[in-house]
Amino acid sequence: MAEKIQEIKAQFAAASFQELPALLEKYREDTRSGVVNERKKAEKKLQALEKEIARTEEMKRFEKEYEAYGYVCGIDEVGRGPLAGPVVAGAVILPRDCSILYLNDSKKLTVKKREELYDVIMEQAVAVGLGYSTPERIDEINILQATYEAMRGAIGELSVVPDVLLNDAVTIPEVAIRQVPLIKGDARSISIAAASIVAKVTRDRLMEQYEEVFPGYGFASNKGYGSAEHIAALKEKGPTPIHRRSFIGHFVDI
Repeated sequence: MAEKIQEIKAQFAAASFQELPALLEKYREDTRSGVVNERKKAEKKLQALEKEIARTEEMKRFEKEYEAYGYVCGIDEVGRGPLAGPVVAGAVILPRDCSILYLNDSKKLTVKKREELYDVIMEQAVAVGLGYSTPERIDEINILQATYEAMRGAIGELSVVPDVLLNDAVTIPEVAIRQVPLIKGDARSISIAAASIVAKVTRDRLMEQYEEVFPGYGFASNKGYGSAEHIAALKEKGPTPIHRRSFIGHFVDI
């Protein structure tokens, strides 16, 4: 007696990517429309996986190019543009045999995917470092210098000293380690993408905590960027201790 279509659907739904080829073969001759549809969906999944593996391999190009020098570290920052909150930099050294898929510029990923990848990165990375520059420091030395300072801080927090830095578009002053700046590096290098994700998730979580301390500005949703809600609250309530005075002069007298 043939298996019920619902039972077959349940098998496909529960199958891992590794198990799908065997299921496709098992039900290759089943011509029932429900089973045919399941096969088509499974084939699309596998095609998408193959495409993602190829994309990820291309993003390992710079890591492979420089791995002969030793540990390769990706560097990226988040939070240059907001009106409030710190700038956060991430530094990530991934293992040479890294098999993490879906790494990309953090802005191109959903919140859920960033959170999932954050956990995987923290579990599998050789080392992760985070650096911060406070709003006060940003006002004191300007956002660019504060960003460099956060990046140096992230490098300093690594448990392993890197031999090559892959940076997202910048060369960091006062760093003796070899640097390779890559334009749009967070979409071209898995290490920079990982650093982007770690920095983004870390900063987003901080801003969600600030929402509880300074309610009414929408920090949990706008993350300190100049949304309409944020600017309206800024004009009505005035700045908080986490606002960047050098960024808000267009909206309030300081």
